[in-house]
Amino acid sequence: MTNELEHLGRQVVRGGVSRRHFMGRAAALGLTASSAGTLLASVARAADPVTGGLIKAGMVGGESTNSLDPATFLSQVPFVFGQTWGEKIVEVGPTGALEPRIAEEWGASSDAKTWTFKIRDGVEFHNGKTVTAQDVFDTLDRHSNEKSESGALGIMRGIDTMQVNGKELVISLKEANADLPYLLADYHLIIQPGGGKDAPDAGISAGAYKVTVNEPGVRHGAEKFANFWDAGNRGFADQVEITVINDATARTAALQSGQVHMINNVEPKIVDLIKRVPGVTVKNTAGRGHYVFIMHCDTAPFDNNDLRMALKLAINREDMVDKILRGYGTVGNDFPINSAYPLFPADIEQRAYDPEEAAHYYKKSGHSGPIVLQTSDVAFPGAVDAAQLFQQHASAAGITIDVKREPGDGYWSEVWNKQPFCASYWGGRPVQDQMYSTAYISSADWNDTRFKRPEFDALITKAKAELDEAKRKSMYHDAALMVRNEGGLILPMFNDWIEAVSDRIGGWEEDGAQTMMNGYALSKTWLMG
Repeated sequence: MTNELEHLGRQVVRGGVSRRHFMGRAAALGLTASSAGTLLASVARAADPVTGGLIKAGMVGGESTNSLDPATFLSQVPFVFGQTWGEKIVEVGPTGALEPRIAEEWGASSDAKTWTFKIRDGVEFHNGKTVTAQDVFDTLDRHSNEKSESGALGIMRGIDTMQVNGKELVISLKEANADLPYLLADYHLIIQPGGGKDAPDAGISAGAYKVTVNEPGVRHGAEKFANFWDAGNRGFADQVEITVINDATARTAALQSGQVHMINNVEPKIVDLIKRVPGVTVKNTAGRGHYVFIMHCDTAPFDNNDLRMALKLAINREDMVDKILRGYGTVGNDFPINSAYPLFPADIEQRAYDPEEAAHYYKKSGHSGPIVLQTSDVAFPGAVDAAQLFQQHASAAGITIDVKREPGDGYWSEVWNKQPFCASYWGGRPVQDQMYSTAYISSADWNDTRFKRPEFDALITKAKAELDEAKRKSMYHDAALMVRNEGGLILPMFNDWIEAVSDRIGGWEEDGAQTMMNGYALSKTWLMG
């Protein structure tokens, strides 16, 4: 309730919503007129950015193997720190709409196969060099290289040719794609001088902050970039800092003691406890994020679809949402799309927990013996508890799951996308094409379920080229069914992003795209007195 009213209050201050509307909504939520007025005044006081100071975040999701090379970003800390110092061609705003950044405008040919991006004047890199269309070309070219191992390589493969024409970059696609600008908002595609080809991990871009400290797995720091082109809208603090605190208890203690101003991945089971901490507010936002158990479709015993189906039927999704998310999320249906996507196929039947049917498929698979499930505290909040709960659910179907707890450091480089059955999370993507192209088409480097179906690839290619929305939705419906019924994804729940923030932080906005305000928590907020 508070999050909704704070959001409305900010809209009142900015003129987007009337005071009458705000007071009416507050009354509907049970607030007295006096309380609503106090809240609105508080929001108004916090609405004007304050400059200066040091904003500190305590975050899970940092490892000693992390690099400043955007191509390698895997987990939360590199992602958020990258959004702090990096700048992209476009980005997806809190409402889900595209917002111009390095490109000030763009347009497509009538068949959506050729796109032209006009590069903004007056944008400077941290090293003093002016950002040019050639830098954008080189950046996309680097991430398109088959040897780059970029997390964006899967979506880059759709590009046929690129050409620099003065201040413009012209991109020709192999197949039409109405969503190309959304794909270019991918967080790996930070624009670097010369595309980062000479020094990909130099940490130089054109964002609000420039890197000063880089101690992977320990600490990252940055100072305000004096020549930042968009200084009126972000980059208010003099300095920002992320301390890697992978332990949930230590992270909470750091916030309570004032060591940090914000933490990510608050475990749902302690949300009520944190709500009682003076000077701290819990922020939870629904979005496209989801917690998963992933099986490699090309590795025994998971190369047997009957076994995969047995495990999908052996998990109680409602129990997961109740006990692991404590209600801060919704039930999943074994495909990575929910109602946050505009073309969500809502008519697909919800899969239910069915131990008897799971036992039938398990017997049919011919497999016997325990199945090893690898998990870790860093996989998602409550991942170890979730694995053990899954173990209990599956035992009712006669399926034995051995839960193997792995250390947090190295989990994303040694377990995820390498071991055949493990816990993980996805933050989701702005559109279906990007989600499927990043993780489910056969050529995707982040195809962490090894789902390789030529029919699926062809369907995604056809869908992104289809400009008739009804036909396109029908194609995504069929694609979702393929993943749900034949893939290696067990998706029991879509999670809210839950963070806890000091009341000294102003400017916090709901953004369901990713954790920590889609990674912009450090650059878009400010430190109040």
